[in-house]
Amino acid sequence: MALLYKSTRGDKNYITASQAILKGIADDGGLYVPCSIPKADFKLEDIVDMSYKELAYEVLKLILDDFTEEELKACINGAYDEKFDTPAIAPLRLTQDCGVLELFHGKTIAFKDMALSILPYLLKTSAKKNGEDRTIVILTATSGDTGKAALEGFADVEGTGIIVFFPQDGVSDVQRMQMITQEGKNTCVAGIKGNFDDAQTAVKKAFTNKALKAELAEEGYVFSSANSINIGRLAPQIVYYFYAYARMVKAGKINCGDKIDFVVPTGNFGNILAGYYAREMGLPVNKLVCASNENKVLFDFFETGKYDVNREFILTSSPSMDILISSNLERLLYHLSGSTEVVKGLMDNLSSKGVYDFSAKGSGFVGEYSTEEETFAAIKDVYEKEGYVLDTHTAVAYSAYKKYLKKTNDKTPAVVVSTASPYKFARDVLTAIDSKYSGMDPFEAVRALSEVSETNIPAPIKDIDKRPVLHNFCIERENIEEFIKERLAK
Repeated sequence: MALLYKSTRGDKNYITASQAILKGIADDGGLYVPCSIPKADFKLEDIVDMSYKELAYEVLKLILDDFTEEELKACINGAYDEKFDTPAIAPLRLTQDCGVLELFHGKTIAFKDMALSILPYLLKTSAKKNGEDRTIVILTATSGDTGKAALEGFADVEGTGIIVFFPQDGVSDVQRMQMITQEGKNTCVAGIKGNFDDAQTAVKKAFTNKALKAELAEEGYVFSSANSINIGRLAPQIVYYFYAYARMVKAGKINCGDKIDFVVPTGNFGNILAGYYAREMGLPVNKLVCASNENKVLFDFFETGKYDVNREFILTSSPSMDILISSNLERLLYHLSGSTEVVKGLMDNLSSKGVYDFSAKGSGFVGEYSTEEETFAAIKDVYEKEGYVLDTHTAVAYSAYKKYLKKTNDKTPAVVVSTASPYKFARDVLTAIDSKYSGMDPFEAVRALSEVSETNIPAPIKDIDKRPVLHNFCIERENIEEFIKERLAK
């Protein structure tokens, strides 16, 4: 019996995984979820010595079960190759306090590569399986990392186009240069005057605009998404939770069957939700610690049961987490409530009032957060103790983990999920280590970080400030749909 997917908001159409990947978002604005979460059909002992590719197949064949073995292995082999600078794909670094799962060894040096390296293959395969011959236009809002990873993944992929929107003043200098220097005849990037939530809301609106979709369909275009609202983005992220567990066993830090905690720096809630799916599939997870920066809407939600976006939006040194509307939380609300009616009501309240109430007690999630001062202190502390440099997002998680331990004295071994290379935020990282770097040019900081950390500058951003700017659009958020039509008309 095939695993079917349905909308979190009650759309009665049940579809396959490949159809859900193609659509990206349901017609009613909901997100696709599996009707049931499959249980792992392998033993933990069996995965300890598996390569990343081997484990990816074992996990993905369960959650994307309408793909044949040949199709899925072709997607996996195409994704996890020399694009990554280590055969391990996601190496585990051991510190005095915890494991650190490094997810930044792909072409854009951020964790989004883990899923966006495979999504183009999944999408093209899905199109072929379902007889879709129109040009697939990827619409994506980004808070910094998804945009570049998606652009890199889809650049010059036949039968696709990609348009990325990012907050003009809400990403790091390196993140911005990574996007606006992107090559590829089918790529387009635009900054918007607003924050990530503005971009994400506008893109979702475009997805559900029937008139726009019909107009573009006549021109031979169909929308899909590279954001984690697309189940094809989320599913591959489940793999690295199992892989981290296997690495912890291999390192002798736990025995098979022991529980571990995962601490995840969180903005849009997709990364940590993948950990929830891993746990539901059978991975022995004790707590999923949801780490927020000063935009701590998720911390407040897990503490109080109230999700409230009526608050100041704060620009921080961890910009990929500067988010108030965490889209993937909608999937968790469905899994916890089991009711599309409940979810639809909550999302309606969020849209109209910016607030809703829902208790997630007993879900295994714990909220914690880190201030800017605490985040910088964490970077300095780990560097001075171990000579290891955390990026600002990973430092949020590390700081949150230390606060969580102080509150709970939880003795469970833990893995901090490290989401980006420190080189993407070099000036802030260096400033945390020594305030003398605070006024440094951001690209000079990249070179200085190489000296301080005694590591090589990652190839994807070496001399990035010298690359030609190919995309220089900046638009009002309310003009996104017109911009899409104009770009596709060219």
